[in-house]
Amino acid sequence: MFAFVRLLKIVGDLRYKVFARRGEHWQSIGVPKSSKRPDPAPRAGKIPGAPSFTERPAWHGVGAGWQHLHGSVQGAGVSFEWHDFKAGAEFDWGKSFHPGSIEVCLNLAGEGRVGSGKEPVLFAPLTAGFYRRGEQTLPATRSARQRHQFLTVEMSFDFLQRHLGGVGASLHPLVREVVDGHASKSDVAPPTRLTSRQQQLLASLRDAPVLALAQSVWYQAKALEVAAEFFFVAPGGQELFCQRQQQISAVRAEKVIALLREKLAEPPTLEELGRLVGCSPFHLSRTFSAANGMTIPQYTRQLRMERAAELLKSGKFNVTQAALEVGYSSLSHFSQAFHDTYGCCPGLYPLRTPTQVIALK
Repeated sequence: MFAFVRLLKIVGDLRYKVFARRGEHWQSIGVPKSSKRPDPAPRAGKIPGAPSFTERPAWHGVGAGWQHLHGSVQGAGVSFEWHDFKAGAEFDWGKSFHPGSIEVCLNLAGEGRVGSGKEPVLFAPLTAGFYRRGEQTLPATRSARQRHQFLTVEMSFDFLQRHLGGVGASLHPLVREVVDGHASKSDVAPPTRLTSRQQQLLASLRDAPVLALAQSVWYQAKALEVAAEFFFVAPGGQELFCQRQQQISAVRAEKVIALLREKLAEPPTLEELGRLVGCSPFHLSRTFSAANGMTIPQYTRQLRMERAAELLKSGKFNVTQAALEVGYSSLSHFSQAFHDTYGCCPGLYPLRTPTQVIALK
């Protein structure tokens, strides 16, 4: 009997060694354990089954005109990018939108259109707005034969849910749907005029004023600042009042610009403009700057330089004639202003170096 028990023990030891050599764990039921771990639950804000996305191929044609500043939508949840390029043909902008994200566009120059249908939303120069890329693609284009300058801040659904989860009632509906977990469709919010404060924010984002080691923290904070700037709406009547005041200011600003275009050689004074649009000069100056990102004198100079460039490009006006046509009696002052705007002397405009001739073809 003792010999039989000893024999069973020897056989058991041999079976254990065989399983051990195979790299398996021998259990009392004789079934090896599985080494495969269960798949983790999908993170909130991710579109189930969505393939890994990269926007680099979308910007391949513009070369250095697309500059990644910081972050990653799929990694950090937020990405900052600067764009500065000239589109020879209509550019497919929508291919760069990450699925499961909201992108804020601060548009300095060039026209972009976002959305489908007969009337897509227009992002005109000096405007800002945002759009949501859900499960389906969001059509978007950049106009041909224009220089485009804009900065984008793209935030993943997961990033927005983590940071804005407790303030859903105060958010724009397009963002609130994301935070509540009900956003699947792509959508666009109408853009507004780019204010001077927003232009200052844009300038800081292009060149982070902190050490490289601190940029991750700095850009995360700036992403929340962008969210606070664009995603929140005022409650009830206050929102309607604010919108009404913005509309009145925008209409007045458009009237001022029209008056300046008509009388570039002898532009009206601030007092005259205030009387013509129906408000005090001080209020007009303040609201015009807030709506357009520059003062009335600065905007007047920009209009003058744009008109002078058109005259010089036509070949029918020399430098002196163009200067007088837009209201400059001093040729040196005109040349300095033109150089500050276009980077060259008016006598050399438009430049026709071999490189530029090739680029324009």
